[in-house]
Amino acid sequence: MSALEYSPYAADCPSRQLLDRIGDRWSVLTIGTLADGPARYSAIAARVQGVSQKMLTQTLRALERDGFVTRTVFPEIPPHVEYELTDRGRSLRAVLEPLEAWATSHMDEVAVSRDEYDARAR
Repeated sequence: MSALEYSPYAADCPSRQLLDRIGDRWSVLTIGTLADGPARYSAIAARVQGVSQKMLTQTLRALERDGFVTRTVFPEIPPHVEYELTDRGRSLRAVLEPLEAWATSHMDEVAVSRDEYDARAR
């Protein structure tokens, strides 16, 4: 299947699964955390507040499976594991960074809209 044949609007298209992965908040935040360079699991968990151990493990595995992250095990006692963005992961970060900036710069406006909507909905 060539890139021209993929359509996330088609229910069975694998590109829809990819959009689900890269649009997931834990993926976005994990990729953002790794933008500064390789990190250990505990450092990622500390930065991405609110993520459970299970969810972070699942997210890292999925990002590794899709080729956005590499996992390197250092043969030490105890084992030392680091995660790092691949070239594909860094190219995705370049796309996600403006989205993150947009979200933070427009949050005040969105909060006002939410308050106005909630007041009307009562």
